[in-house]
Amino acid sequence: MQNFQAGRTGPERRVAAIVVMGVSGCGKTLVGEAIAARLGWRFVEGDRLHPPENVAKMASGQPLDDADREGWLDAIGAAVAAGIADGNGVVAACSALKRKYRDRLRVFAPDILFVHLTIDRETAGQRVGSRKGHFMPASLVDSQFAALESPQGDEFAISLNGLEPVEVLAATAVERVSIDRRRRI
Repeated sequence: MQNFQAGRTGPERRVAAIVVMGVSGCGKTLVGEAIAARLGWRFVEGDRLHPPENVAKMASGQPLDDADREGWLDAIGAAVAAGIADGNGVVAACSALKRKYRDRLRVFAPDILFVHLTIDRETAGQRVGSRKGHFMPASLVDSQFAALESPQGDEFAISLNGLEPVEVLAATAVERVSIDRRRRI
């Protein structure tokens, strides 16, 4: 199921960046890599930009708060902006759970398309619990759902069912980018 949210569209909209967002375990990295590969864009793995303090906090079973996320969001935003400045499209994987986090990223790149991968708690917990070598424990999945503010109709975003196959999700996101590119012509 796909839910295309209106957001700002039309001739002024230019997609140069995509942020694949959602709770832990929804498939942000796999889908983001697939979108980047289809578009020939750079991929930024947001988890790699967490400072060591954030990683240690999550690894110990403590959820991040808004203050913990500020520098991390700025690092992702800066990476996206740098890619755009170099003339490249960028796809980033970032939870972007709250509207204010997405707004913070938009400061760096106002025309980010957010691709929200929706998933249920049980599946997210199973996926996170089965990952090997990741700092995020399954015990924090509930805190992700508690913090989640799904994109609203005034945001440039699409919501997709994260249970769909990766290639279907990537194709749908790329189709949206293509639609917006055609609108500029």
